[in-house]
Amino acid sequence: MNDFLPFTRPTIDEHTIQGVAEVMRSGWLATGPNVSHFEQALSDYIGGQRHVLALTSGTAALELALDICGIGPGDEVLVPAMTFAATANVVMRVGAVPIFVDVDLHSRNILLDQAEEAITDRTRAIMPVHYSGLPVDREPLYELAEKHKLRVIEDAAHAIGSAWGEDKVGSLGDIACFSFHPNKNMTTIEGGALSVASEVEARQIENLRFHGIDRLDDGSIDVTAAGGKYNLSDVAARIGIDQLTSLDAFNNKRRMLAYRYYDQLGDSFPGILPTRGDAGHSWHMFTVLLPFDELGQTRQAFIKAMHERGIGVGMHYPALHEMTLYQTINRHPCPNASRIGRETITLPLFPGMEMADVDRVCATMMDVLP
Repeated sequence: MNDFLPFTRPTIDEHTIQGVAEVMRSGWLATGPNVSHFEQALSDYIGGQRHVLALTSGTAALELALDICGIGPGDEVLVPAMTFAATANVVMRVGAVPIFVDVDLHSRNILLDQAEEAITDRTRAIMPVHYSGLPVDREPLYELAEKHKLRVIEDAAHAIGSAWGEDKVGSLGDIACFSFHPNKNMTTIEGGALSVASEVEARQIENLRFHGIDRLDDGSIDVTAAGGKYNLSDVAARIGIDQLTSLDAFNNKRRMLAYRYYDQLGDSFPGILPTRGDAGHSWHMFTVLLPFDELGQTRQAFIKAMHERGIGVGMHYPALHEMTLYQTINRHPCPNASRIGRETITLPLFPGMEMADVDRVCATMMDVLP
């Protein structure tokens, strides 16, 4: 249907499309000057004091972050039980064990007191997710990490442009990993980036992202590590350059749309609304909880009814610790994550929406609910 409203849609303008055409005509399609430009622009955007390296995905950033931290077989990494599978998968891919920690029912962010209870002598890192762009509380996070000598790998896939006060996510702390998938707040189609403070670790990432190759002064090469193939293309970077210039406008629009949801749903909403946050919340998604069992309706029936009325909704996310791959390693109950997994619904939220679209979603949702 022509007026179908998806739960998300990337915003790509004609100037960006023309820029991609120019890169295509240039003949330089793989990593080149546009990637260098994009990396510098990202570093400048988050404050200019960090090393930022562009990669093929946010997942690649997470996996390489674990690699440079020396995490592998026998190690444990604390991860929230409410996140996308990539957060735990990368831990297993380096041979370590993801230890699932419950999340707050409203913010969906990791519960740091429960994270501390899960720490053992094998725990090497904590991987918090800034869920939906709402930053995890920074001070207690890093106090916990310092107390137990843990590396912090921030999964900031949802959080490009998010901030603690004046400080952008990725500008401080240990390591932050971003995603630029088409459903994120800005996109390079597929892509990601990693922000580190250490120049030594930045050089490690640079080496590992392209086959472990070092280029020598005489023009020859040497291979010094078993690297992979994670380098971003110039085509993707060209899209990212333009997207980054629009990111604050995109996030401001997302924030306005989110606030409209609060205004429209208000006290009459039968479920749980997400934590509102402040101006530092970049609003990657607007996820609500609906008590389907109490309402006498299945989530599948709700999604189908909304779709039939021209509105797409998502489901972010099923509880990660309950999935087949992880059930044998899950050690701690995560009741909040389990409830979120049963009740979560993602409502449409993207910069191309109008306030009237939010009104339509809310009216339709209340009509569809029993």
